[in-house]
Amino acid sequence: MTERAECLQTGQKAQFTKKLTEEDVINFAEASGDMNPVHLDDDAGKKSIFGQRVVHGILVSGLISAVIANKLPGKGSIYLAQDLKFTKPTFIGDTVTATVEIIAIDTEKKRVSLKTTCTNQHGDVVIKGEALVLSPAVKH
Repeated sequence: MTERAECLQTGQKAQFTKKLTEEDVINFAEASGDMNPVHLDDDAGKKSIFGQRVVHGILVSGLISAVIANKLPGKGSIYLAQDLKFTKPTFIGDTVTATVEIIAIDTEKKRVSLKTTCTNQHGDVVIKGEALVLSPAVKH
């Protein structure tokens, strides 16, 4: 875990990996209120453009938050912005790795710009984007 400003540098990366389960999808649907049948109903999933149920894209993107909060920049980081592009579906049972890479550090404002990517177990990018976070690890 990054705790000192001296440790933060452009190009630095961190990851978090999780297998997304049926239980994760159901719990997220209940917590978020997103009951779209493409996530919860086998028949609806089969009839969709995906041919099967898919995991909520926002649930998948939440793995990025885990990296930011727990690894890079780490403890005390505050999300300011996130740009996401959903490039491929994530299916129940997929293992997704969220990767965060520092692309810029603004020491004046204590902000860190991050390239954010989620890939599945096949190496396919399912989400890509950029984030901006306020980090106490950035010192003048």
